[in-house]
Formats: sequence, structure tokens, C-alpha cells
Amino acid sequence: MKLKKLLILLAVMMLAASLLAGCGKKGGNAKGDLETLTILYPGETSDRMSEFLKNEFAEKMAADLGLKVEVTFVPWAQYWEQKDIMLAANEPIDLYWDGLPDLAAMVNKKQSMALDDLINEYGKDMLKVLPEQQLQGATIDGKIYGIPSAYAPSSAMFQLVCVRQDILEAVGMTEIKTAEDLKEFAKKVKEQFPEMKGPADVIFKPLTRYFTEEQYNWIAAEDLVVFGEDTKKAYSYFETEAFQKLSKYNQSMYDEGLYTEDLTIKYNERDSRMQTGLYLWVEGSLGKEMEIINTVKANAPDAKLKSYLLAPEKPRYITSTGGEVLCIPVTAPNPEGAMKFINWLYSSQENYLFALYGVEGRDYEIVDGRINKISSNEFFYEWMFRNQNYQLFAPDVEQENIDSYTKWDNEAIVSDSLGFRFNNENVKEIETALREVAGKDLAAVRSGFVDFETEYPKAIKKLKDAGIDEYVAEVQRQLDEYLANKK
Repeated sequence: MKLKKLLILLAVMMLAASLLAGCGKKGGNAKGDLETLTILYPGETSDRMSEFLKNEFAEKMAADLGLKVEVTFVPWAQYWEQKDIMLAANEPIDLYWDGLPDLAAMVNKKQSMALDDLINEYGKDMLKVLPEQQLQGATIDGKIYGIPSAYAPSSAMFQLVCVRQDILEAVGMTEIKTAEDLKEFAKKVKEQFPEMKGPADVIFKPLTRYFTEEQYNWIAAEDLVVFGEDTKKAYSYFETEAFQKLSKYNQSMYDEGLYTEDLTIKYNERDSRMQTGLYLWVEGSLGKEMEIINTVKANAPDAKLKSYLLAPEKPRYITSTGGEVLCIPVTAPNPEGAMKFINWLYSSQENYLFALYGVEGRDYEIVDGRINKISSNEFFYEWMFRNQNYQLFAPDVEQENIDSYTKWDNEAIVSDSLGFRFNNENVKEIETALREVAGKDLAAVRSGFVDFETEYPKAIKKLKDAGIDEYVAEVQRQLDEYLANKK
């Protein structure tokens, strides 16, 4: 009898323990038993962002996804190098962002896994606002290896120049259409506003657009190879006439004291320079002026920004489905959690705004369909996850600019190279050697930092010796195969 009572008592205790454990469950996981999701992220966190990640964001991730999200911040200047080091060391990273410079190389280095199965199981909400063509931007051999995160108008990507419009008007100019306009702008500012520090960027891609007859699209690593939109051929970029013209132009900017050496030596800090409020222009993209205006205004309250397309009469091509990509490494400890998080972010405008702007009523408010940031705090970068289905504009953005932005792609041409991803597997060693020449020798030539007539021939000889002709031939072979299969 005592044994029977003891067994009943144990059964009751086990049931109670089970009920107590169930009370602690929300979002499919017991409290205190959350799965960890580690995100590698560029930039530096603010006090409010740290507080947000620790409190409101952490609570929502636990409740909605059963996740404990840890964000590892790496400063922009070190981000790409540190990303490669950390991934090579198999550090526990589940999700990271990249600028989509060379997806095939990332895949070959196992920095990105195929996501098709994960998307089918955990990403169906995301697919409602990221169409199939968007995902083609990160597809190789029919498999999806990343999520091109920014879904927005994209023709002439990286071919615009974002200028200080208030300063432009102050020196008696109204618009920018040519490289000569830019030089005139810089000269007048140097005379009339000596406290300004000149351009923040050598803008080689907008200048390439201006100086070339046939429009180009970059299709291989380290800006080595371009695709000719008319000829459908691959070319060694550094040997093109357009590259030579822009290099001579940039050298003239140095010779006339309009460029500073930081533009070459600290090239990757160009956006940071522009945001100090002391510089005149930086490479733009559609909507960039809206992205950075608040930071610029914090240092120059009267600043106005406007983006211009050099040679606006030339055709605009859609060459990518966004310049950014979210990747899940092959070694990710929690790839399911990573896909769940991406899916959650795009599953509703409420989640989208929460991740990018913080808490409504505290960090932002929506008035008449416009989003007003109550504070200048940064959360997850809006441009990184921008989606035209959810995007809202600030109250001070003119309706004319919004209309231009939303209609930007209406007259654009879809490039035949859209979706092409070069696989460097057969030319890895050559590519490594070419990258070194491009980074050390040709970057200085491109920026106009060295004498073109003496240094350009030397750099091209090094490029030839490193195997550029064989490399371009391999790109052309894969390109021909890709174009033939599209037909």
C-alpha cells in the first residue's frame, strides 16, 4: 500500500513538473532553453542599439522565434578581412552580410551554403516580398546561396554620384551631368569655401559610365572583368579605354589639389568622410541621399544631398538584384535559426520597422504615411534590408524625389548578364595574383594617385604576367555558356 502511494506521489510530482515546464514555453521553446543565433554585422553599436538588443529585441526574438540572438559587431574598416578570418577559423557564425562582390568565390570557400531547403521549410513568408527574380541574384547552377536583401529600384547601380546640393547651389551651379561639371564644382568650392575638404571619393564606377561608349557591368572578382552590354563580351577592365580616361581624369584632380591622399590611402572610409559634412561627393546609389542625410545634418545642419547620374542620356541597365546579400555559412551551428530570423524580418511591416527603426512611440513614429525618427539612433541598417513593399520615407523627403525613386526602373533595360555568377574554381591561383596587382598597383592608378604615363604600363605588365588573359578567357567561356542556356 505504501509503495502504491509512493508511486502515485511520484506520478503527481512528475505531472506538476511537466506543467510548470509547459508554463514557461512560448514560441515553441522553454524559457531558458533558447537556441542561440549569432550574427556577424558591420559597424559599431550605439548605446541605444545595445540596449535594444538586450531588452526589447531579445524579448521579441524569444517570444516569436525561441531564439537568443547575439550580434558581433566589426568596424567597417576591418569587416571584410575579419569576416574571412572568422569564417576560415570556423567560428560559430550563423548569418552575415556581404556586399556581394564575388558569390562564387564565397561558395567555393564554404562561406555560404545552399539555402533552397531552408527557404522551402522556413522562408515562405519572405518569398511574398522577395520575388523569384530577386533571388536569382544569388543563384549558382540553379541553387540559391544567399538572400539579396535590398529589394528596391536598382538600375545603374553604383553609377550615381551623391553631392552636397546646398554647396553646389551656393557656388552658383544647379546640377551635375559630366565629369567636367564635377571638376568645376570642386574648383569653385576650393575658392569660395576653403574649410571644405573636397570630394570624399574618386567615384570610379560613375566615371566609367561617363567615359565609356558601351555600358559595362562588373562580373568578376576585384573589379577585374566587365561585361559589355552591347557586345555581350567580357573585357579586362583595367585595359579598357574608359579606365585609362578616368585614371587620367583623377590624376588631374590630384595635380590641381582637388583630391586629398586619403581618397586613395583610406579608400574604404569614403562614406564615413562624406558623413562628416566636410566633403562634396561620394559614389551614390538610388536613395543614398535619403539614407545618410541625417548623419550629414548632424555635422552640417543646412546640408542638402542629391544624387546625379553622369551622362544621363546613356541607357540604364539592371545588372543585379541588389548589391547586398545575407549568407549562412556551411559551418553555421544554427542555419535553421538564421533562416527563421530572415523570414521573420520580412514577414510583416511591423517586424520590418521594429528591426530597422526600434520601438514605435519611443524611437520612431508614423505620421501621414511618413516615418519620423524620434531620435538619431541607428538600429539594423535600413538600406541593408530595404524592401519596396514595406519602405517608408521621412517627412522631409520631397514627394518629387519619392516619385523619381519609385519610377526609376520603369525605363531601365534588364542586362543579359543578370544572374551570371563567375566560378573561379579553375583559376583560383591566377585570381589571387590578379587581386594583388589590382589592389596594390592599379588601385593607385585608378585613383590618379600616381603618374599614369609611367605607372600604368608597369601595372598592366604585372597584370598580364599574373594571367589576366587566361582569366578573362575563363570568364568568357562561362559567360557564353550562361547566355546560351538563357536562350
